[in-house]
Amino acid sequence: MKKLSVFVLLVSLIAWGCDKSASTSTTAGGKQVAGRIVYVNTDTLLNKYDYYKDISKASENKRFQLENDLQNKARTFQNKVAFFQQRAQQGHMTQEQAQTTQMQLQQEEQNIMAYRDKSAQALAQEEGKKTEDILNKIHEYLKEFNTSDKYDMVIGYSKGGGVLYAKEDLDITKQVLEGLNKKYAEDKKSGKITIEKDSTAKK
Repeated sequence: MKKLSVFVLLVSLIAWGCDKSASTSTTAGGKQVAGRIVYVNTDTLLNKYDYYKDISKASENKRFQLENDLQNKARTFQNKVAFFQQRAQQGHMTQEQAQTTQMQLQQEEQNIMAYRDKSAQALAQEEGKKTEDILNKIHEYLKEFNTSDKYDMVIGYSKGGGVLYAKEDLDITKQVLEGLNKKYAEDKKSGKITIEKDSTAKK
């Protein structure tokens, strides 16, 4: 199953500013110093953000259910076609009956294809909304995390990305991840966030 497109989502963390008009700050002595820039490891965030993991699992479950549903519909349809061909070849149907049945089968095939396309589109739209929700929650938390204007910018870092090197002491992934997971656990417990359970799991 194709995972949620949060790689695109997390790219937006790159060059995320903290709503400040300048990238410098002033010390007590009036001397301007460069703004504090830190980074979040987006690979780690993807692997360990509980909200993302739960949403991905729910999305995979829905796609699995849809695939099974489509396979069942296709199998039933193929059996109908085989039965029709057998009866037609054995001469158990009049020409009019054969034409009518053939038209019905063609319509059923079109209905299955329309159902497939509509369901896939609905899933894609739902995943898009969830992706946007994850992005909003990350941005909201980063703003809350930086209420004291300690940082001027938070960038996203990943292997093979635009940032080639960054000092480890600028890595705030652990703090951000702990905060995000804590907030998610609280929202989940209070019912503010609900995740669809895996209906395929054994009871």
